[in-house]
Amino acid sequence: MSAPRFPWDEAMSLGLGQLRLPPEIFWRLTLPELAAAARALRPVRQHGMSRQSLRRMMLAFPDEGCESGQ
Repeated sequence: MSAPRFPWDEAMSLGLGQLRLPPEIFWRLTLPELAAAARALRPVRQHGMSRQSLRRMMLAFPDEGCESGQ
């Protein structure tokens, strides 16, 4: 059984197409560098702040002139 082949078509499409890298730059990239560039296209989505975290922040940093922190 042979090892799976590297997906060069997808890598070239990403680097040369989506990232619009010149070929000489693309071919000098290491695989970790190409992977980092790919992650930059799909950043990790962060969840919004919970109500409890928002409340703690509002109490820690109240608006000026707001006595109750609300």
